[in-house]
Amino acid sequence: MAPRLRCILFLAALSAALLPPLLASSGDADPIYRSCVEQCQKSGCVGEKCFQHCKFSSDGKPIDGPWYIEEPLYLRWKQWDCQTDCRYHCMLAREEERGRLGDKPVKYHGKWPFWRVYGIQEPVSVALSALNLAMQFQGWISFFILVYYKLPLRPTRKTYYAYTGVWHIWGILSMNAWFWSGVFHSRDVELTEKLDISSAVALLGFSLIVAILRAFNVRDEAARVMVCAPLIAFVTTHILYLNFYKLDCGLNMKVCTAMGVAHLLIWAVWAGTTRHLSRWKLWVVVVGGGLTMLLEIYDFPPYRGFIDAHAIANGITIPLTYLWWSFVKDDAEFMTAALLKKAK
Repeated sequence: MAPRLRCILFLAALSAALLPPLLASSGDADPIYRSCVEQCQKSGCVGEKCFQHCKFSSDGKPIDGPWYIEEPLYLRWKQWDCQTDCRYHCMLAREEERGRLGDKPVKYHGKWPFWRVYGIQEPVSVALSALNLAMQFQGWISFFILVYYKLPLRPTRKTYYAYTGVWHIWGILSMNAWFWSGVFHSRDVELTEKLDISSAVALLGFSLIVAILRAFNVRDEAARVMVCAPLIAFVTTHILYLNFYKLDCGLNMKVCTAMGVAHLLIWAVWAGTTRHLSRWKLWVVVVGGGLTMLLEIYDFPPYRGFIDAHAIANGITIPLTYLWWSFVKDDAEFMTAALLKKAK
């Protein structure tokens, strides 16, 4: 298949991904679920299961009892307060009822019903985030060793590869994003959600910058500033808006999808036109990246309460991360060899 045709088909697939509407959460609007939560917060029990920390307020102070009794610190840190446990167990009870009636799972407070494991809300996504973090670290370290210890350096001890600093920043942002992804899926509270979203937006924004710089071979510092400044300003403004004005997940989805599509399309077009020896790796990453975007948009309930579309997308990115850093290292070797050959 011709590269141009592949680009067109890829664009069509990504465009189709933007068509489905965003569905509102309906589980928390269920009268039976709401009644269960209200009764639980008064009685401290859901069915035969009761919660000791329903005797405490959200700040860990006892509702009734001696002043010196406080909820254990580790419970307060993990946000296992009365409301959280009431919502969780009422959700499970309601989903069990819905399952007996043959109804499909629904979202509660914007989230699918997941089963906790040792207090971790989404154990599979946490494990996969940790693996992605490990893969990013391994790729970044191997790139660092390659450019500074295996490839020739300039007399000033700087690398011949013009994008070394750019990839260092990208690697650090990637590791930061996967770290907060793991924290967020472990304990979903407002702070961890904001940190997860902010780090993901920062990574997507910088990924778009990297794609523009490398695909258009922008090496001049002034030109790089002209490319980076407006994008950094936009991403910073968006992050500030989400953190300090309104945490609008619908708007954030649109912004992230737009940056993700632009980022992948730039790499796809470049892969279809370049004669780079490792362009096949780029094609695999681009197609895999498009698949993960489709999984993020076409969400579905977690299988057996553990594996949802987001977890599968996180799993796909693990081999893609290895392949991506392999392409980056090949690119460093390719450009360094080309510069040395030209110098001779």
